[in-house]
Amino acid sequence: MKKSTLAITLGVLLGSGYTWAADPSMSSIEARLAALEQRLQAAEQRANAAENRAQVAEKQAQQLAAAQQQNQTTTAEVEQRTAKLEQQATHDESGFEFHGYARSGLLMNNSASKTQGGPTVTPAGETGGNIGRLGNEPDTYVELNLEHKQTLSNGATTRFKVMLADGQRTYNDWTASSSDLNLRQAFTEIGHLPTFTGAFQDSTVWAGKRFDRDNFDIHWIDSDVVFLAGTGAGIYDMKWSDDARSNFSLYGRTFGDIENNDNTSQNYILSLNNFYGPLQLMVSGMRARDNDDRVDTEGNKVKGDAANTGLHALVGLHNDSFYGLREGSAKTALLYGHGLGAEVKSIGSDGALLPEANTWRLASYGITPLGGGWHIAPAVLAQSSKDRYVKGDSYQWATANLRLIQELTQNFEMQYEGSYQYMDLRPKGYSSRNAVSGSFYKLTVAPTLKASDVGEFLKRPEIRLFASWMDWDHRLDNYASDDAFGSNGFKAGGEWNFGVQMETWF
Repeated sequence: MKKSTLAITLGVLLGSGYTWAADPSMSSIEARLAALEQRLQAAEQRANAAENRAQVAEKQAQQLAAAQQQNQTTTAEVEQRTAKLEQQATHDESGFEFHGYARSGLLMNNSASKTQGGPTVTPAGETGGNIGRLGNEPDTYVELNLEHKQTLSNGATTRFKVMLADGQRTYNDWTASSSDLNLRQAFTEIGHLPTFTGAFQDSTVWAGKRFDRDNFDIHWIDSDVVFLAGTGAGIYDMKWSDDARSNFSLYGRTFGDIENNDNTSQNYILSLNNFYGPLQLMVSGMRARDNDDRVDTEGNKVKGDAANTGLHALVGLHNDSFYGLREGSAKTALLYGHGLGAEVKSIGSDGALLPEANTWRLASYGITPLGGGWHIAPAVLAQSSKDRYVKGDSYQWATANLRLIQELTQNFEMQYEGSYQYMDLRPKGYSSRNAVSGSFYKLTVAPTLKASDVGEFLKRPEIRLFASWMDWDHRLDNYASDDAFGSNGFKAGGEWNFGVQMETWF
């Protein structure tokens, strides 16, 4: 009942006040009316409270709906930004890259005149017997690499690489007439194909002219431990487990002078390279049909007893510490070759090897800091080859090299290098070579300027001044009439070389 109705009712009742007063039950009626009014007021208060709660609930519902709508908008924005970042990341993995390597320097003797140099300067250098490179390189050598990479929307990757290289031993500013400019690599890779599964899921397929990806070398001796290259095709990173993977390749090489376009003798190299953790096992077989019938540019047979087939094997250990003794790194490899595989460093490149040729090669090197700003890098390289070019011949040599680096400031260091090589070469008259044996020694001091990371062996660029002293047994001067030893002004008895060199890569 509303307040207006109650008021009218009370007015009518009070307007007849005398009659009501005369009635003895009048007081009880008024009491009941008062109680009724109280109940009505309480009901009205509850109704108002319920209405207020409903308004609050409606407001909260509106706020919740607005928050949900805002959250949906924010989520959509986050998803858009994430997609944009992913697209940007994919874009960042694609595009052109430029890489290079170069060394160039001036080398002279103590009379300020031309001298001999290079890591293969000794008689053993003809069969891969390199010595320490610091302070005895007279050349300019440049490699220019241009690459284009893509990561496609399906996750597949592509890579194209081309390499130009040139080597010079002249100090002139214009060297076109003596240039050895060469296209050393041109290949394409396709990887992470979505239709490849199992062991091939993350593999990379390639084809073209290239250096094998897993070649490795001893940089401060400037000698490859193993070098596989040519034109062909292959597949990298077939994964059999988390620790085991394999590479498979087929390369082709041509023997003989590059001017002889009629030469059809080619060496085909089938290689399987396996890795299990730090262990490596590489096996290669090769075939060069009619290699013994190969002729030179004048039509004369090159070597009628040359091998037509060959075998090559390598067992390697790649440590992420200095021979397990301390921090640093180390690599060790034992190589064997037979027939055409007896050129164990540059696989399949020597077409003059006999079918009976056998070669063993050991290489080991490491890098570690000694503390107090000193770093050390020892290396050993040794080889024994028999029946190589003539039945009964023998080429044996061993090189020990040690490089030390002393940090002086954040941009300046001193480099010290010592090399020793012993050789016993018995060529049996092949290529007018004479049997000799003896030792070679080299000591070098090189003040070196670096932009940063002084003490890091493999950090470049570097600019070096150097002084080198070399000497060898006089018997080695008789090895050949056309090699460095014994040439005019370069004979046993001690030789000082001086110069400056830059080296860089990126």
